[in-house]
Amino acid sequence: MTLWLRFEADGSEQIGTLENDTVTVWTGDLFADPQPTGQRFPLAAVRVLAPCVPSKLIGLWNNFHERAAKEGLQRPTHPPYFIKGANCYAAHGDAIRRPAGYAGMVVFEAELGIVIGKRATAIGVQDAPAAIFGYTCVNDVTARELLRLDPAFVHWTRAKSFDTFGVFGPVIATGLDPSSLRVRAVVAGEERQNYPVSDMFFSPAEIVSLLSHDMTLEPGDVIACGTSVGAGPLQDGDTVEVAIDGIGGLINRFA
Repeated sequence: MTLWLRFEADGSEQIGTLENDTVTVWTGDLFADPQPTGQRFPLAAVRVLAPCVPSKLIGLWNNFHERAAKEGLQRPTHPPYFIKGANCYAAHGDAIRRPAGYAGMVVFEAELGIVIGKRATAIGVQDAPAAIFGYTCVNDVTARELLRLDPAFVHWTRAKSFDTFGVFGPVIATGLDPSSLRVRAVVAGEERQNYPVSDMFFSPAEIVSLLSHDMTLEPGDVIACGTSVGAGPLQDGDTVEVAIDGIGGLINRFA
């Protein structure tokens, strides 16, 4: 397993691998044969950035058996999804900011993120694993009270695309078996979510295949796999951590 990250050091943005709090610098394109330089930094000496810059962040809805059963939902025939605006991306350690003029509920959602490694258009399930570069942690932040302001239209994009509402990282883990993972959310020191990825309706390979028939997926695109039970509100000043064993912890403060 390899942990890839994107970071700022010596006044420039760079890519590297993380091992035992040491960052090894690589050069080139993360998704096209990067090469190690031999240079190293202590993790504490760099500023961690979002591990890639997606052309789109796709978020799934209703993808877990337990949550569907609790909310009286049926298994969908195709993954329901929305797209978060590129303006909303935020990294490990960044503040999640309350939207100006909005005093309503802001909700955390801890999720597994699929990171695409090569262009994929209309691929089969059997070919999808080769298009997956790795996995990351995602916090799909939502201004929940804006979702259904209009009874004729659900405002998915508006409620989920405020600046800092698309949090992911801190690394991309390659060589992981996602079926064995659990996703946890810890808010203000209290565990609020802890659920198995194996409870998803659609596996990562199925998700990538099905979505690739709707749109071309590009290297660096992130697909948030949806969340299970336990997602809930943040209070001003809360620290929220999305933790997945093998990937690490994505920690941010709601300001």
